[in-house]
Amino acid sequence: MSDEVRKAADILRAGGLVAFPTETVYGLGADASNPAAMKRLYAVKRRPADHPVIVHFASASEAFAWAREVPAAARKLAERFWPGPLTLILKRSAKAQDFVTGGQDAVGLRVPSHPVARQLLKKFAGGIAAPSANRFGLVSPTTAAHVREDLGGDVDLVLEGGPSEIGIESTLLDLSGARPVLLRPGRISKSELEEVLGFPVEEKNESSTRHSGGLERHYAPRIPARMVPAYDLDKEIGRLKERVAVLAFSRPDERVDYWLRMPRDPQAYAQKLYGALRELDTAGCDEILVEAPPDSPEWAAVRDRLRRACG
Repeated sequence: MSDEVRKAADILRAGGLVAFPTETVYGLGADASNPAAMKRLYAVKRRPADHPVIVHFASASEAFAWAREVPAAARKLAERFWPGPLTLILKRSAKAQDFVTGGQDAVGLRVPSHPVARQLLKKFAGGIAAPSANRFGLVSPTTAAHVREDLGGDVDLVLEGGPSEIGIESTLLDLSGARPVLLRPGRISKSELEEVLGFPVEEKNESSTRHSGGLERHYAPRIPARMVPAYDLDKEIGRLKERVAVLAFSRPDERVDYWLRMPRDPQAYAQKLYGALRELDTAGCDEILVEAPPDSPEWAAVRDRLRRACG
């Protein structure tokens, strides 16, 4: 275990903020049982007080201590997917207070797989609340450099861990009600969840639990972004008068000021997505056009992030 990880654990115990890598995105960590630390986390994030955060743990047993009911479904999924990019929402125990849950009766729990995150969680030996390490609603960070660009001196320490392997946030499954509800798609797909559970997972609706990344505009660049079908991209480019940046599968068009070509594999696309949006956001253009990915199950998580990024 590195001296930096030990230092990070000490900072968390003292009520400070530590940004650290996970396999999904970089998180902004605070002691999830410390009200003053959580107040500072919300202030630095500029996060609404009723918007819950996910709490991270070193093991399933530690995570489940924060739930007052742990259904068999949760144990099956934890055995299969933890450590990994899955967040389970369960009815909260007394350990999960309102400043973590946004005042709801449920809490989001995760056991990440990134080795630096795991070292930190083991050393800290408690729950670390860790939304993405950026200002609320903007593009999530997938490198330590992104965190420093976004938060500067507002974070006490940034742990290095290389680029995020997955690049988008965890799959978020609500098990606090009568039926499992997929609140946010991620690397672990709906069909994979259903295969383990042996019964269907419902899609979210208007009455679903409030959750991280649940707003209609989220993960968004500062300049306006718009998703267009592939067959409309050429027509849209021809119509534009202002400077435009494009994120697309196809080769660059000479009429466009700034063009990024993306992979046709959904997992490779997801890994590059937030870095690409950040690059386009600083390209000096007036608008971002995004070629819509296929409307198929393997692209569900990417489409979800792009839909919110485009508001």
